Amino acid sequence: MTTEPQRLQYLEAMGVTAWVARYQLPNARLTEVCEWPLPEQQHETAAPAERLHALLDEAEAAPQRPATPDIILPTRGTAPRRARELLGLAAGEDAQGPDHAAGQGTAETPQPLQEPLRFALQIACVAQRWLIVLPGGTEPEAIEQQLLDNLLQSEGIGSHAGFAFESFRWPLIEGQSVEAPQEEARAGLRAFIEGTHRRGWVPERLLLFGTSAALEPLGLAENGADWMGLPVWQGPALAELAHSAEAKRALWPTLLKWRQQWQGDTPEPDTADA
Repeated sequence: MTTEPQRLQYLEAMGVTAWVARYQLPNARLTEVCEWPLPEQQHETAAPAERLHALLDEAEAAPQRPATPDIILPTRGTAPRRARELLGLAAGEDAQGPDHAAGQGTAETPQPLQEPLRFALQIACVAQRWLIVLPGGTEPEAIEQQLLDNLLQSEGIGSHAGFAFESFRWPLIEGQSVEAPQEEARAGLRAFIEGTHRRGWVPERLLLFGTSAALEPLGLAENGADWMGLPVWQGPALAELAHSAEAKRALWPTLLKWRQQWQGDTPEPDTADA
């Protein structure tokens, strides 16, 4: 078992600052009183990775404590070896240590860092059930919002209380490169959607009005968004619907399907609608 002083030394050697409470919180258990040995002088001048390797060597060289018949202790040195593997991976070395470097294989080469995907979405939720997603960093214009309200209310979807859009931008923090831009952007959007559950949202379907070149790498489109875990419909942008009578007429069959889906009576797909 790794002692608390040894654990803190590991963290310090890896450059991780450990914070210890100065004051006792109400009803908190008292901190165990013990002596904290100071690190040796030669360790203080060494690099963090060198100090960590030295600590791992000391742990592996320590004698194994005998196990009683009723208690089975883990093999001494397992944790240090695992820590050494992780340290080797972080440094780009062999993941199996020096014994494995004789020709049994090497660790995978880290992927090169890339620029993150950049996009902005306007997201709303109809009656806490259906997500409305619009590409872009600004809310829809009043005429577009009114058109969307009229379309949904004509099929009994939602309520007259309306809904409000909120912005989602990616990346959340600028100036940082990533290894997998698409996967990290998808994970960020899923985390945002899952976080809305605390506000009562229970998304069942996603309606995407319009698209943009910035969204293409994300794969947020009909028949290509299985990673969202929601059925996705993609159609024309609200601006196109607001100014095109032909686009409105083409949307009428889809509105009928939406009514059936909203009521929970989803019909089986047929070839005539394909």
